[in-house]
Amino acid sequence: MVTKSKKLHLTSLFERDLKSALSIFLILTVVLLMTSCGKKKESGLANGPRPGSQAVVVEGLIAKISSISQSIMVSGTLIPFQETTLMPEVVGRVITVNLPEGRFVKTGTLLVKLFDGDLQAQLKKYQTQLEIASQTLNRQSELLKVQGISQSDYDQTQLQVASIKNDIELTKAQIRKTEVLAPFDGIIGLKNISVGAQIAPSTPLAVIREQDKLKLDFSIPEKYSRAIKEGSEVQFTVQGDEKKYNAIVMATEQGIEESTRNLRARAVVSGEHSSLIPGTFANVELILGANTKAIMLPTQCIIPQERNKSVILIKGGKAKFTKVETGLRQESDIEITSGIVEGDTVVTTGVMFLKTGAAVKFSKLQK
Repeated sequence: MVTKSKKLHLTSLFERDLKSALSIFLILTVVLLMTSCGKKKESGLANGPRPGSQAVVVEGLIAKISSISQSIMVSGTLIPFQETTLMPEVVGRVITVNLPEGRFVKTGTLLVKLFDGDLQAQLKKYQTQLEIASQTLNRQSELLKVQGISQSDYDQTQLQVASIKNDIELTKAQIRKTEVLAPFDGIIGLKNISVGAQIAPSTPLAVIREQDKLKLDFSIPEKYSRAIKEGSEVQFTVQGDEKKYNAIVMATEQGIEESTRNLRARAVVSGEHSSLIPGTFANVELILGANTKAIMLPTQCIIPQERNKSVILIKGGKAKFTKVETGLRQESDIEITSGIVEGDTVVTTGVMFLKTGAAVKFSKLQK
């Protein structure tokens, strides 16, 4: 028989086990609910709004007409308007040197004199012979009038006088070759000789340059060769000087160089500029033309494609890709020659993230 105390003990164990089971059930229920909520949240994120379903925030501008000038930059060199290396015509010994380095000399100034003592003596000899022959010719002229001398003898003396005169002129020419004169007004460079030096026709004495005027030599690519002609104006700058100088084209080579496919041109620098030195490197700007009705866009607006270029226009709040053609490129802008008109709204930022028909909202619109 089961006693009353044993029944009470069994009842107590049953109640305790039931409470434990209920506690475990509640815990499992809570865990399942939390897991279910997490999955719903993930499912909600996965099935949420797709990118592009909301307006994309970008920046843009309204296309407008502007004026631009088309130009190219090429390299050039400043050269003297006239420059030559002074050299003697004959072999000789230097007896006089008048080469004021860095100084101005006028045309015809005697710069170098070679020894000409032998030529001077020969000249005096010929001059004496001419004097004697001239007196003889005068006497024979009187005799010829009274037929005291034959015409043949008179002609012979006359030829002798002419021959002596020719010898005198030849000697004077040889004497002039012993002198080196300034060929034009200019500045003398550094001299290379001194008195007593024995020189030859290949000996460089010094360089003389005309610095009142300067010329500018430069080359332009073949495709721009038709844009330059005599009288065209160019501008240039030199290193260390921000000032722009003007020059007028005086001539072109009239032929494209095969090795470089460039056309050589030469211009005369306008005015006198003491700060410009021959031989200086110059950056030459050649103005090719002007367009007063150009549409310019920032280069980041352009979307390069395999064969074409596009920009994104906004029509009715939606993105629309439009094919364009470009022209002159400047530092940060590029000319649009076709595809858009004045007043079109163009996207300037975020162009790589937009698709056709995407809704667009502007954070900044430049007008």
